[in-house]
Amino acid sequence: MKETHTSKSDLTGNPDRLHGGPLPDVARLGIVNFINTAPICIPWQEMGPLEGWVVEEGPPTFLNMRLAEGRLDVGLVSSFAYGLDAERYFLLPDLGISATGPVGSVILFSRRPLRELHGKYVLLTPHSATSVNLLYIILENFLGIEPLYKTGRFQELESDPSTVAYLAIGDEALRLKASEKRLFQWDLAEIWLRNTGLPFVFAVWAVRKKSWNRISGRISALFRRLVTCYNTGRNDMARISRLVAPRIPMDPGQCLDYLEGIELDLSMEKQKGLLHFFSLLHERGGFPEVTELDILPALDEL
Repeated sequence: MKETHTSKSDLTGNPDRLHGGPLPDVARLGIVNFINTAPICIPWQEMGPLEGWVVEEGPPTFLNMRLAEGRLDVGLVSSFAYGLDAERYFLLPDLGISATGPVGSVILFSRRPLRELHGKYVLLTPHSATSVNLLYIILENFLGIEPLYKTGRFQELESDPSTVAYLAIGDEALRLKASEKRLFQWDLAEIWLRNTGLPFVFAVWAVRKKSWNRISGRISALFRRLVTCYNTGRNDMARISRLVAPRIPMDPGQCLDYLEGIELDLSMEKQKGLLHFFSLLHERGGFPEVTELDILPALDEL
């Protein structure tokens, strides 16, 4: 996405002024820069800047931190990060990143079958708290095994005989899927569905409540733009796949299959899956109880 800068004079008459106080020059949106957001990002780029907004791109853990620090007003952040501080955020309705079955880009690569990971070192990506905690639930809650964990890079799996598996996400996972055929490959979203019967939500569009109180009109305009991008991208997936496949690189047909497996909505079934994830995290300890999602209503009407 492109960054935009808007002068104060450009914002005269903005409905945000109803909330009182001076408007900031720009509001800030954070979005994950993996290929799975291409069905929204490509239409956004092609539509041009959105008045009053500047965009930051980065991996989930970076955006989680930026939103928590108040350096973003709205962010596409990991489900885990949202749940940790759910009382501080609203969710944009109808939008997220999820999968009902294989997601294709949250993969545990292993030299051994899953049940043989007990007591062995598993390397964890540093880029996604949601995927890491999903792995804990799958291995410990669902399978009843207790590996040893450490954060690291895939190269350590090859150089350290004591390490037997590596959790990769996003574009890295897509690249490793193509190149590491000798390893077991376990899709975490597929295992989640098999054990729960529910979709898994990896990321949500979180809005700081303080930002909503200050710039609700601008956030409503952002939501309308994102929904337009979503609808445009969904209807133009083949072309978008051809545009972004070279990033991996991968065959455009394979890219299309992958992107069609990514679900960008936040349906009632997705909300149920998200709350079940939060319930399991709470039962494990150290995670707050989240019994409902604070979703903003009918933003397209504001």
